[in-house]
Amino acid sequence: MVAFKEMNDSVGLGDQMQSSEDGPIVLINLFTVAPDDEAALLAAWKRDAAFMKAQPGYISTQMHKAIGGSGTFANYAIWESVESFRAAFANPEFQRLIEDYPASAVASPHLFKKLAVPGHCAA
Repeated sequence: MVAFKEMNDSVGLGDQMQSSEDGPIVLINLFTVAPDDEAALLAAWKRDAAFMKAQPGYISTQMHKAIGGSGTFANYAIWESVESFRAAFANPEFQRLIEDYPASAVASPHLFKKLAVPGHCAA
């Protein structure tokens, strides 16, 4: 089963899931895993992604692998709302699926909102 490590010590994922933030939200989930467990991590994530894709409010996802031999992966998923992500994450079937991750896997999920930065980023 995957171990969880908060990305922010002051505000955890559980706190964020209680938010009533409007509009789309972005889940960024950093994973670390032992080199021998990379295939198992990706297989478990693929099952999770298929489950999430079928949930109301899901928009898209993308997995990234760090370069240079790093065992770090980053998942970027977009949801219509905190409420839709919360419902999918709390679903008993999803909670069972996360038990399939390799023992060396550590996940650090955190929710974000896209910002507009004039001259650089559109909201």
